[in-house]
Amino acid sequence: MDIRKSLAAQAYAQARSTVVPEPPPNSAEEGAARFLGSFAETLSRGEETARAAMTGGADPHALVEALASSQSAVETVVTVRDRVVEAYQEILRMPV
Repeated sequence: MDIRKSLAAQAYAQARSTVVPEPPPNSAEEGAARFLGSFAETLSRGEETARAAMTGGADPHALVEALASSQSAVETVVTVRDRVVEAYQEILRMPV
């Protein structure tokens, strides 16, 4: 009887491992985390450049570049947010 239990346990373990999906290494969560990390880094660099420009440590050209980069990053995040909200609203409109 122990052999049957052992074989059944092995078969179950093999079947379970094939049924339970593992997230791929480059999942959407990792992509979103990298995107948000890049966004935060862009804003942080912009703030540092703005502080340096206020104290005379950065030239005006660098400040303009940092502000343009920050503006572009914020516009991208807002666009992504709008698309996510729009997709969510479409899902809510689907008949069940």
